[in-house]
Amino acid sequence: MRFIHTSDWHLGKNLEGHSRIDEQNKFCSDFIKLVEENNIDMVIIAGDIYDTSNPSAEAEKLFYSTVSKIASKGKRCVVVIAGNHDSPERIEAASPIAYEQGILLFGNPLSSTKVGEFDGFKITEAKEGMTKITIKGEKINLLTLPYPSEKRLNDAFIAKNDEDRQKTYSQKIGDIFRNLQEDFDEDSINITASHIFVVGGESSDSERPIQLGGSLLVERKDLPNKSDYIALGHLHKPQKASELGCAYYSGSPLQYSKSERVYAKGAKIVEINKGEKPKIEDVLFKNYKPIELFQCRGIQEALDISDKNKGRDIWSYFEIKTDEVINQEDIKYMKKNMPDIIEIKPIISYQQEEKTIDLKSKSMAELFKDFYIFNKGVEPKGDVMDMFMKIAGQEGGED
Repeated sequence: MRFIHTSDWHLGKNLEGHSRIDEQNKFCSDFIKLVEENNIDMVIIAGDIYDTSNPSAEAEKLFYSTVSKIASKGKRCVVVIAGNHDSPERIEAASPIAYEQGILLFGNPLSSTKVGEFDGFKITEAKEGMTKITIKGEKINLLTLPYPSEKRLNDAFIAKNDEDRQKTYSQKIGDIFRNLQEDFDEDSINITASHIFVVGGESSDSERPIQLGGSLLVERKDLPNKSDYIALGHLHKPQKASELGCAYYSGSPLQYSKSERVYAKGAKIVEINKGEKPKIEDVLFKNYKPIELFQCRGIQEALDISDKNKGRDIWSYFEIKTDEVINQEDIKYMKKNMPDIIEIKPIISYQQEEKTIDLKSKSMAELFKDFYIFNKGVEPKGDVMDMFMKIAGQEGGED
């Protein structure tokens, strides 16, 4: 049996106000082809389908169009769990219609589906948090735990005594996993899908934190130790979460922040047979519009770089070492060459010595200059100085 593990699509997500929907459309189109060309029997999307709990109509249409084509009227099983960015109620509202196509949507911890038979697979048993599926004669136990916020976790976790009530977030997660995996059959393939932050995971700055002071972290020892494969979502960098149960984060399909530009994006194709170690293949996605950071030694170098990259379809950040203010004409010139510049950040190299200023001995212009240098690290020049002097009611500025 072959399945593909992906997560964190974040459909509708912007890059600091710039739409990424064109890239997301290209990814979804390529992902459909990837699934079809690799004879995939089941697709697992481990949370954060959208970037917000109230996604745009365009983002929702893209998602349901994509998973509908992947499922192909029940020929392929598609499993989707909610992440911390998703609304579990919104996800589950579409569940009855999606189910008819072989798409299983799980919004809350311990959500369930129902028994049924499709062209390519059969659901033989459906309990809270546990779905038993048969694909090509292979029996699969699928344990699902969508993103468990503290409230959702407390609703799902049954405390039998005071000791249970005092348990940590991780211990409660562990108890749920341990209870659910008691329903694993010895002659079945055991797979877990969850959206959690495992201790030691490496995050990026585009992820909305789901842990506060470490309280929402899950210890490795609390992962389901009887799973043959654990498909995780939340972290955007592909990585192994634990040797226990073969636990992996697939990562997001696109670079969603400047910090994510340094590693490749992809998914995991897993071939698994009962009693054998899973064979895991990393498949890489296209980088439809790269994010690049240009670190420049001076304004002229930044202008030259913008000339060389004219016409390239990239998102770009500039960090420019300078001892003077970058004027608007230079910024306009750079953005004309490279329309999708996200940020131009001056790195001020000017160092000033601490000194006492005698207010009575200095003119208005000199005081303003000292104040500007103190705040900006550079001297005010040209239009800035002239504007201040005009506002202050004094004629003329100082270069």
